[in-house]
Amino acid sequence: MGHTCRGTINLATANITVEDSCNFIISNGGAQTYHLKASTEVERQRWVTALELAKAKAVKMLEESDDSGDESVSQTDKTELQNTLRILSSKVEDLSTCNDLIAKHGSALQRSLSELEALRLPPDSTDKIKQVNERATLFRITSNAMINACRDFMLLAQTHGKKWQKSLQQERDQRIRLEETLEQLAKQHNHLERAFRGATVLPASTSGSGGSGKDLCCPAKGDLSDEDDDNNEFFDAPEIFPMPDMMGHKRTGSNISGTSSDISLDEQYKHQVEDTKKEKRTRIPYKPNYSLNLWSIMKNCIGKELSKIPMPVNFNEPLSMLQRLTEDLEYHELLDRAARCESSLEQLCYVAAFTVSSYSTTVFRTSKPFNPLLGETFELDRLEENGYRSLCEQVSHHPPAAAHHADSKNGWTLRQEIKITSKFRGKYLSIMPLGTIHCIFHSSGNHYTWKKVTTTVHNIIVGKLWIDQSGEIEIVNHKTGDKCILKFVPYSYFSRDVARKVTGEVMDPSGKVHFVLLGTWDEKMDCYKVQLGTGDNGAETRPRAHEAEDSRVLLWKRNPLPKHAENMYYFSELALTLNAPENGTAPTDSRWRPDQRLMENGRWDEANVEKQRLEEKQRLSRKRREAEAARATEDGTPYDPYKPLWFERKKDPVTQEMAHVYKGGYWESKEKQDWSLCPDIF
Repeated sequence: MGHTCRGTINLATANITVEDSCNFIISNGGAQTYHLKASTEVERQRWVTALELAKAKAVKMLEESDDSGDESVSQTDKTELQNTLRILSSKVEDLSTCNDLIAKHGSALQRSLSELEALRLPPDSTDKIKQVNERATLFRITSNAMINACRDFMLLAQTHGKKWQKSLQQERDQRIRLEETLEQLAKQHNHLERAFRGATVLPASTSGSGGSGKDLCCPAKGDLSDEDDDNNEFFDAPEIFPMPDMMGHKRTGSNISGTSSDISLDEQYKHQVEDTKKEKRTRIPYKPNYSLNLWSIMKNCIGKELSKIPMPVNFNEPLSMLQRLTEDLEYHELLDRAARCESSLEQLCYVAAFTVSSYSTTVFRTSKPFNPLLGETFELDRLEENGYRSLCEQVSHHPPAAAHHADSKNGWTLRQEIKITSKFRGKYLSIMPLGTIHCIFHSSGNHYTWKKVTTTVHNIIVGKLWIDQSGEIEIVNHKTGDKCILKFVPYSYFSRDVARKVTGEVMDPSGKVHFVLLGTWDEKMDCYKVQLGTGDNGAETRPRAHEAEDSRVLLWKRNPLPKHAENMYYFSELALTLNAPENGTAPTDSRWRPDQRLMENGRWDEANVEKQRLEEKQRLSRKRREAEAARATEDGTPYDPYKPLWFERKKDPVTQEMAHVYKGGYWESKEKQDWSLCPDIF
């Protein structure tokens, strides 16, 4: 075998000894020893004979391998190796020829110098000739040393080259075996899933019921393909629940008419655009049941940055990262309540609950949002209904970075710039948001900052996808010095704690704890007031169980998901409205993105084609900017790098970090419907 595992003994070097009539021992002369017992002496002898024959064969194979190299090397590798050795041999021959020439000419030079010494010449000339003779001798010695070193190197390379080639081939074989094993595991898992679904008796579903045998907790994966071909071909699978019309939906009230339509996409889109400020949509087309060869895509992605991997829309949800960022405002009423607090410590409790609430939508949302194009924007104007309006813009593409600004007439401002870094590690995907979130309350001037925790998506290849949040968040009030430490406890199979647990402490600048927070990031957060009395030893006392229950305040509770959310990517009520067409938005708004719209309407094949077109258009724009920058550098002329339209990069006076801050002008342009500065990105 070209590889070993724990417990194996190499037969070529094994010691086989007979202990008694039925027992015999196999060892490798080291730590590995097997004591074996046969039922009879005849059986023992058969085993010993078979092992001795196998050992002789192994020794012979080892000798042949050492003599002739690895026989399993492919013909191409053999040819390449032979060509390399042939070239090296010819070079050594050239060096040998040079050595002979140097020796020949060196001898001739020394003879000539000796003849010159024999002549009767002035004393000065004799000294010069001796000096030249010594230098010639030294040159000859150095040349011989160089030739000998080259010859030794060549012999060494020939000796070890075969061993290196063998080691390389073993590594290749091992990698292929691992890939085949992993692919086989994925296929076996798929067969088991399908067998389970086939064994499950599905109730007869009525129109719009959404009954499904599909694993509803895995909206991002799709089914693994049974196809053996290694390609990214997508194909339709039978639908197992009724879907509303994928083309166009005219909404009246909260109902959706699902009549079929053959009109063009542009006409459908215009048909959808209406005044959504009064009536918000409560449904989107159901997610179709598409399947794809997951392994053919994933096996080339290990260790790469997720944003640089070309992914089909089958892994996406029909929202962009800008819209996902805007979903942080789903529980904006927590900030409204915080703005009315007179105590900064109580206010900090509500800010902490708001921080936790932003993760509540991720528990089932295992699909990937669309990567925004550079210059893409998303607005959410809820000034009339909820008192706030929000704007996001993609300010950088590599690394991906989005700036977000939200103002509320209820007395707060929220702003953030988030850079998403992510790594695919084979079994799981880690998503690390980098950047600081700022929340400023207008009346008190309290300025809070915090950062996001790491999100991990488990079972990427095999098993049911699930998401976990882990890490610590430190929320700081830069005006008063108050602080809150939130701990997101990572899931552990052996822990008795409740899953997705979050704990927190709210403390004043001296470090004294005033409130304790407890809850989960997917359900609710409670607050308990700490009694500030002291015990017998002068230590601060925590409330007893009944006292804690008396002081408990429910800060936040997750809103229930809409009906049939499992068929609509597990979107919340807010998420269902984010991609609804709206008149008057900027031409760079995510609602106008064609591949995202096609995917929402269930036309995934067309969405994949459109996604490739948009990404290629963005690549060409980037290359054009790079060429202009290079040309400007050569000419010595000034060049303005790309700058976002609605945000500007400046140093934050609180955190001393460079960040993109809203510079104004968007809502004024919307009022005038003047979008002349907007780039053509779609």
